[in-house]
Amino acid sequence: MYRIIFLTSLVFGCSSSEMKKIGETREGLPDAESWNATITLTSEGAKRAVIRSGHLEKYQQRQYILLDQTVDADFYNNKEIYTSNLKSDVAEIDEAKDFLIAMGNVIVISDSGVTLFTDTLSWNNVEEQIFTDDSVIFITDQSDTLYGVGFKSDLELNNWEILKPTGVFGDE
Repeated sequence: MYRIIFLTSLVFGCSSSEMKKIGETREGLPDAESWNATITLTSEGAKRAVIRSGHLEKYQQRQYILLDQTVDADFYNNKEIYTSNLKSDVAEIDEAKDFLIAMGNVIVISDSGVTLFTDTLSWNNVEEQIFTDDSVIFITDQSDTLYGVGFKSDLELNNWEILKPTGVFGDE
């Protein structure tokens, strides 16, 4: 009779231990996930971006969001007027710094038709600037195609600079 009680106690002891281990495996996992997600980023109450993605992971303590399936973002100026659209494979948002990094097949098209192609692009909402150190292809509203390495601009793609430019200019 003692053996049966002991074995039963041992089995329950293992089960309790197993349950405790399972509960501890949440470390490093997202606090929330969403599919076909839409999020709105604001600054001082004004809408600055509406971002859509096939999948979103939110990490509350790190104030970090990972968008890892087809990112499509509309950007707005401080008067909430649409300025540009960004598409990329993935994006990361640092909520504490109000900072977004888009990665993989990044394309930005402004409302004036200016287009930027690059591999990565950072958006600093506080400084209202986008930039990259990667290779870029930039097509102006006059259909000039510029190539270079490194780029910075305002979000509207009006005041831009290619840091190491080369290019082909169209006929005027």
